[in-house]
Amino acid sequence: MKSILSVAALVVLAACSHAPQAPATFRVQITTSKGPFTVEVHRDWAPNGADRFYELVKDGFYDGNRFFRIVPGFVVQWGINGDPAVQMKWRNKTISDDPVKQSNTLGTITFATSGPNTRTTQLFINLGNNTSLDAQGFAPFGQVISGLNVVESLYSGYGEMPDQNQIQTQGNAYLQSQFPMLDYIQTAKIVQ
Repeated sequence: MKSILSVAALVVLAACSHAPQAPATFRVQITTSKGPFTVEVHRDWAPNGADRFYELVKDGFYDGNRFFRIVPGFVVQWGINGDPAVQMKWRNKTISDDPVKQSNTLGTITFATSGPNTRTTQLFINLGNNTSLDAQGFAPFGQVISGLNVVESLYSGYGEMPDQNQIQTQGNAYLQSQFPMLDYIQTAKIVQ
């Protein structure tokens, strides 16, 4: 009887751990240290990416994140939580790849990946027409519909210098001490 209860409990836990399905279309206002921008998400572009983004925004995961990689004309990237304990909970929660249905054009938002089926929490906004990323499997799930000028004005003086492993293990303490000029997200909220 004990093993049956354990299996039933595991089934309930597994059902509760699935990411919530995002609405067909929704908007997220991201208020940064430079001002706000709004992203419109289209679930039909990349359902797994849209669902994960929806889940992370609802969870408050992106609040306080630093924009740690900015390459003008290419991308602005973020999505490593400033609290290493929070980041550790998400680090290995990968999502399956989505087929690329939209091109990586100026203003589209896409999950970063390090290979097939490795997307977790890191995102980037295309700062140019990066259509070469399409063939590499980067599937946009939304686009900036207002405030692209804010995204383009984020501090880019450090380029790709912040070490992502250091961010993972030391969080915002590392970034604040070594890269104090980085802009950051104050809040990311779903809006009507």
